[in-house]
Amino acid sequence: MFRPMRRFKQELSKEECLELIKNQRRGVLAVHGDQGYPYAIPLNYYFDESEQKIYFHGAKEGHKIDALKRDNKVSFCVYGGDYKKEGDWAFMVKSVVVFGKIRLVESEEETARRVKELGLKYYPSEKEVDEVIARTLPRIQMLELSPDHISGKLVHEK
Repeated sequence: MFRPMRRFKQELSKEECLELIKNQRRGVLAVHGDQGYPYAIPLNYYFDESEQKIYFHGAKEGHKIDALKRDNKVSFCVYGGDYKKEGDWAFMVKSVVVFGKIRLVESEEETARRVKELGLKYYPSEKEVDEVIARTLPRIQMLELSPDHISGKLVHEK
């Protein structure tokens, strides 16, 4: 169903892919947008290791939500972990692409729990996270990405 990686010697292991997803701060979510155009948006996210799912938050309405209601199949790209080999001028860069389906989280209880997990990844304190959630929870839409396929590669930018 999913294509094998053409440049298989550069392929990352599943463990390396999950490590990159876990440790990076932002990625780009691509949805099937208006009039058949792709719509790709950079987003903060949280990876739940125990469930192997990725969570995002946003407004309850807009282009992204409309697109997801029409077609819940997405791709999500995370990249980073770049480094240089000693004596080399060009970077080595890792990237991961996740193909999967998005579910809109409906329950306010689950939304509160998931947005707190996401907030703890980015905010300096739990107190600040709780304050923001108290102010904004009714307007938050959490999105849950269940991966169907994950692939990653290491590229030498030369």
